[in-house]
Amino acid sequence: MPSRSFKDFLYYAAMDMNQTSQLVLKSVNQLSEYKFFIPAYQRGYRWTDTQVTRLLDDIWQFSKKEGKKSGEFYCLQPIVVKQKDDKYEVIDGQQRFTTIFLIIKFLEDLTKMAFKNISFSPPYYETREDSSDFLDGVITKTKNDAILNIDYFHIWKAYCTIKEWFESKEKENNMSRIDFVNTLLKCQIEEKEGNKTDTANNVRVIWYEINETENNNSIDIFTRLNIGKIPLTNAELIKALFLQKGNFEVNKATLKQIQIASEWDTIEKTLQDDAFWFFIYDTENPLQYDNRIEYIFDLMKGRTKESQYHHTFDEFYKDFSDNVKDNQPNIDKLWLEIKKYFLTFEDWFRDYELFHYIGYLVDCGKNVNVIKNEVANKTKVEFKNYLKTEIKKQVNCNIDDLKYGRKEVRKILLLFNIQTVLKTQKSDMRFPFHKYKSEDWDIEHICSQTDKTVNSQNRLAWIDDILEYFTGTTEIKEEREFTSDSEVKAICNSLIELKKSEKIEDDKFNVAFGLVQKYFREDSQTEDKDDISNLALLDSVTNRRYGNSFFPIKRKRIVENDKTGIFVPIATKNLFLKYYSKKMGEIMYWTSNDASDYLEAIKATLEDFLPKEDKQ
Repeated sequence: MPSRSFKDFLYYAAMDMNQTSQLVLKSVNQLSEYKFFIPAYQRGYRWTDTQVTRLLDDIWQFSKKEGKKSGEFYCLQPIVVKQKDDKYEVIDGQQRFTTIFLIIKFLEDLTKMAFKNISFSPPYYETREDSSDFLDGVITKTKNDAILNIDYFHIWKAYCTIKEWFESKEKENNMSRIDFVNTLLKCQIEEKEGNKTDTANNVRVIWYEINETENNNSIDIFTRLNIGKIPLTNAELIKALFLQKGNFEVNKATLKQIQIASEWDTIEKTLQDDAFWFFIYDTENPLQYDNRIEYIFDLMKGRTKESQYHHTFDEFYKDFSDNVKDNQPNIDKLWLEIKKYFLTFEDWFRDYELFHYIGYLVDCGKNVNVIKNEVANKTKVEFKNYLKTEIKKQVNCNIDDLKYGRKEVRKILLLFNIQTVLKTQKSDMRFPFHKYKSEDWDIEHICSQTDKTVNSQNRLAWIDDILEYFTGTTEIKEEREFTSDSEVKAICNSLIELKKSEKIEDDKFNVAFGLVQKYFREDSQTEDKDDISNLALLDSVTNRRYGNSFFPIKRKRIVENDKTGIFVPIATKNLFLKYYSKKMGEIMYWTSNDASDYLEAIKATLEDFLPKEDKQ
């Protein structure tokens, strides 16, 4: 059987129609009911003091958290197990489980008083026959005992870290061991309407139990889970949650599983289309997604970067407990909620105006969930009016006062491009948010800044650009091949001399730079170089790494890109082709008249969104 990637693991596990894998949440308290062994194919215990301390800190911070809801818990990474006779083989999660055992062992006296009815058996490592004894007696072990075995040394070091952590907290008068023990071990099962719920604020694990079948070889599963040491994602766990065979009536299980899996794949395929994805996803979002459907789940459950890693899975797990029909999770209802949520975005994507308005607001940082919440109680017309009002808030400024560096400049120019597209509806053109977001478009000067030169690392690239503009090549040619224009000849010859030299000296380069600057009429410094009338959306390649291309050089590259089908924002292309200029004749230069006409075009196009000018 060919090896499958980690990303396929839960999909195939859940889609195996003959297996009964179980995905549930279990409190640490409930783990005391089982005996565990660590199989020989796994490496020994290797957690460092950093990992142990992080786990202790997380549990303690949750313990101190104020305003916890009934049943709110701290969730550990999944433990994947398979039953073997009276024991459970730990396929994944042995490092966490062993650390939890060591913490309980350190707190043993207190746990025996507070929880008299539970007792934890130490995990047994197949490669170390006396491992259970060492773990059970770790309290009395010394460094000399531990150094006889590398696995035991790491276990002993982890126990020492736990001891030091508690002692340090107690010195700071910042520790109540009984609060910690209660958070770690309390379990309070209450039954309501036939459903059993743990209402304690405690620590729980995601328990994924693999059924014993010939398709579920433990070593194969372990290998898949540990490729790249990637944690199980919320999306993968939620998928397994939905596709468990036990969720369905026996005679309907297979068809329901296939239906959900098929619709799941359709949603994921749609989200993998960048045109759709970047319409609803803000690239400033600190949460990144391989399985993009997880973004939908995160939106539904309000996950933020501050949330626990498995926050979204935890919330869906609660939904499964709270939505029960005929003693089974109401899968139809829960899955329909997801489909409806996604279909709202799909409807927006298909609507020409909604696509542009919402895509713009998302790029401005507006939370797409906030936008979605406005849909419920509004007609389509009312919703569009709401969006226009929100857009007005983004550009509520005096456009004449905008200078380079103001955040409103980007918003104005992006909206200018989008409104230009919207006014050409007959062409069926759409603003490509995916290209805009992924190709590094930013605000740059149309006409170069005269107070900026080119640093020594980028001078050769600048020389090649100018030579190519005048001669069509960057190769060194003889003077006789150039145009008869004496000014161009002088420029090219000075550039060739610079290119031939072993080192480009500052004074000689500055002379050549001045000649080119004068030729392109960009040698006079004016106060309006940083005004919005001299700014446009430009990509990093067009603007070049030296950041001071002249107008005709930029224009040449814009035209070349447009000819070859490379995305250029429509308003950027229009200004370099002088579509906004009322006076023609100087196509290769950017003049004050061009800048003034460009600004008037922006104002006219955005008339419905910009603040009304005081005409008194």
